[in-house]
Amino acid sequence: MTMDIIRDTEIQQIHQKFSDYPIVAILGPRQCGKTTLSRQFIERYPFSETHFFDLEDPRDNYALDNSMAVLGACQGLVVLDEIQRKPDLFPALRVLADQNKGTKYLILGSSSLELVKTSSESLAGRISFLELGGLSLRDIPSTDFDKLWIRGSFPKSLLARSESASVQWREDFIHTFLEKDIHNLGINIPAVTMHRFWSMIANYHGQIYNSSEIGRSLGVSEHTSKRYLDILTNTFIVRQILPWYSNTGKRLVKRPKVYFRDTGLLHTLLSLESKESLFRHPKLGASWEGFALEQTLTLLNMKEKPAYFWATHAGAELDLLIFIDGNPIGIEFKFSETPKITKSMRIAIEELSLSKLIIISPIQKQFKLEEKIMVSSIHDVTKILHP
Repeated sequence: MTMDIIRDTEIQQIHQKFSDYPIVAILGPRQCGKTTLSRQFIERYPFSETHFFDLEDPRDNYALDNSMAVLGACQGLVVLDEIQRKPDLFPALRVLADQNKGTKYLILGSSSLELVKTSSESLAGRISFLELGGLSLRDIPSTDFDKLWIRGSFPKSLLARSESASVQWREDFIHTFLEKDIHNLGINIPAVTMHRFWSMIANYHGQIYNSSEIGRSLGVSEHTSKRYLDILTNTFIVRQILPWYSNTGKRLVKRPKVYFRDTGLLHTLLSLESKESLFRHPKLGASWEGFALEQTLTLLNMKEKPAYFWATHAGAELDLLIFIDGNPIGIEFKFSETPKITKSMRIAIEELSLSKLIIISPIQKQFKLEEKIMVSSIHDVTKILHP
């Protein structure tokens, strides 16, 4: 692989969004490639003028203290990088988007959709959001599947010259996040406390989150434990999968499941530096599940859409429940080349009225187990759901 991976799907999505909205926001974790994607978009679809402001640059930040005058003089495309550093720009953008009809605004941010939406409520009807993660299976050769899983999806980790360089990049990313990034977001939590919390979450990866148990281990309240989890969620480090409530009369699990969105960071926190060490670790299955889940949501373009899990206190469960054209689809993730139908699967099909249940496994060719149950690789899940 080279450093010039072109993210065609996302470039086209930005272009389409600009057909309908004057403002497009690309949101995702630090170092996931937002700035690179913006430059790829500009190269593919050049404007008469392009103005780039990096709000981590003190000069650009200072210049935009007079945002109406500075941005009002810009035509073509205006790119505002790290928008979360200057949320007071949103009201100005509303006025400018209405006044300068021919100008487009591309804003990049490392805060979550929920946080930016709160700041940009005045932009309703003028802004469209694109959530960007790291690189995905559609961006890389199939031969690099294991590398994406082991190293994670951050471009500089995935494309590092060696395993040790990749590990070092991830360690530096964690250190920078803890020592700098969360403080830049106005969050005052000691780095050592948040590192302990990250390590605990790594051991909860793929499990139902127990805020009171984590709180006791950290010596903080259950409320504080939930707040720490929300911080990692709002900065795209962790994904919370919420439980689906159905009127079945069964006692249902009502706490979220948690996953590291990037398995490279997960492996670093678990001190796993190679495929061999991962394959000897008890978190192997959970690592695969989180990787397959994140890639599935990406390939199905569902990262910004609701996704759930389902579980009863009696033990029946379903890893992922999504809705396509109103139809409930169940997905199970099994690190096995010969997955079997389980009692939980049959209960889920009946209780949730699933139209399909797909078992995603590390296989080469999809096959059917029963009328509603298919086994598929991650790559082929889109062919089953969007034939």
